[in-house]
Amino acid sequence: MEHHQRSAYLEKPELAQVEHIITPSSRPSTGELKASSNAATDTEEYDLSVLNINEEEERRIWRKCDMHLMPILAILYLLSFMDRSAIGNARIEGLMTDLNLTSSQYNICLTTFFISYCVFEVPANIAMKLFRPSIWLPSLTFIWGGVMLATGFVESYTGLIMARFALGIAEAGLFPGVVYYLTMWYPRHKVQYRIGLFFAAATVAGAFTGLLAFGIGHMAGTAGLGGWSWIFIILGLITCAASVLAWFMLYDYPQTAKFLTEEERRYIITRKHHDAGKGGESSSFRWSYVWCAFTDWQIWLQILLYFGIITPLYSIVTGNYEAFEFSRPTTQLLTVPVYAVACCNVVLFAHYSDKTKRRAPFAIAGLTLGLIGFTIAAAQDKAGPSYAGMFLAASGIYAAFPCIVAWVGNNLAPDLKRGAGMALHIGVGNFAGAFASNIYRARDAPRYYLGHVTVLGFISMGLVVAPLLWFLLDRINKKRDRQVAEEEILLTDEELRELGDRSPYFRYTC
Repeated sequence: MEHHQRSAYLEKPELAQVEHIITPSSRPSTGELKASSNAATDTEEYDLSVLNINEEEERRIWRKCDMHLMPILAILYLLSFMDRSAIGNARIEGLMTDLNLTSSQYNICLTTFFISYCVFEVPANIAMKLFRPSIWLPSLTFIWGGVMLATGFVESYTGLIMARFALGIAEAGLFPGVVYYLTMWYPRHKVQYRIGLFFAAATVAGAFTGLLAFGIGHMAGTAGLGGWSWIFIILGLITCAASVLAWFMLYDYPQTAKFLTEEERRYIITRKHHDAGKGGESSSFRWSYVWCAFTDWQIWLQILLYFGIITPLYSIVTGNYEAFEFSRPTTQLLTVPVYAVACCNVVLFAHYSDKTKRRAPFAIAGLTLGLIGFTIAAAQDKAGPSYAGMFLAASGIYAAFPCIVAWVGNNLAPDLKRGAGMALHIGVGNFAGAFASNIYRARDAPRYYLGHVTVLGFISMGLVVAPLLWFLLDRINKKRDRQVAEEEILLTDEELRELGDRSPYFRYTC
């Protein structure tokens, strides 16, 4: 009788249509592969009494985690973003002239990076589940540092394409890997602030790359190499050095972190386990969880939202500043204050988004700022107003980006589905970066009207998708509230863990 009631709940037509709940026949078999990570097992006992600590003690524990995790993660992502976007600074320093590149060839080189970067993100996150983060992430960093170093010596269009493709493969595992890694440490409504902190490193990277490129540009002619070559070489050497540092500074999971006391470790593990609701969260490696990520409707809607943010984000990075027609050094320096202001807004949005436990309103606010900024840029042919538009656009779009990444991570469980789903979200979504690389054509300078209008179309799409997601997820939450209040849920903890975010006790973040 109990089994019949369980099956009836899992197979209710209205829930199957709206929430796509996993049926008993599609659940993972117990014989599937288990992860070799140090994550807690599903059968481990979690003593809820360890959660009874005061607010100050809780803040102290999370600050301690921040101090040990965030600095090195921020450094790695800062270098990642600097390295991938350095080609824009190299262009200003004569890359296209020295390699005899046309505008179309340059855009193809940009696109090549995104192809490999997007394709390899899901496999990379699955690999990190199987290997230790403290080995996986530094290894990837060392490899792409070597690729950057080699890029400084390319002598042809073909060589540059090969280097960009290799860079995309090596960098593919870092951003989704770091975000997935943070979700293994922090509760759902504390993770955006941490994503915001290390993503702020990307905005700092935009400012710092401009300053660094300004200085390195004066090395043109040293050892017979152009200024653009030295940009790649020096950034590659810095990245390789940082990878060695990461080997000694990165920790794997709370279960094995030596900087935590036993009490702190139990608190974090228990808090994370019950973050998904009653029954906890499965940490098993099962390929069916990966498949669940690929078939989850909310991820595909989130990808459309990602398009609406990543297209303008990469459009800010690519040649907009050349429209101002200033000298090379001035153009490099003009990028600095834009990214500095955006960095502050990233942290501000992240703080209040976690505090209010809301994602949609902040995504909408960021997109709205981006819409205003690009509208100003598209409507003006003077440097001053266009530059002001870039300030607004960068402040909104950069601030919205951690929000949507945290949003999709908040709403996926168990952890393997979350890892695969976040990589799929970021991987497919980053194809918009390839698109953004090709809409700012040299022949459209200095207005770049086509590029700006195209970006405005993507932002508008985001402003439609974000409220739609908010409405759909909130409706499911209310349906589950009624379900739990009105019916007896006859599911074991193991069955609830297998359901993950389809559990009647799981509440989506809106």
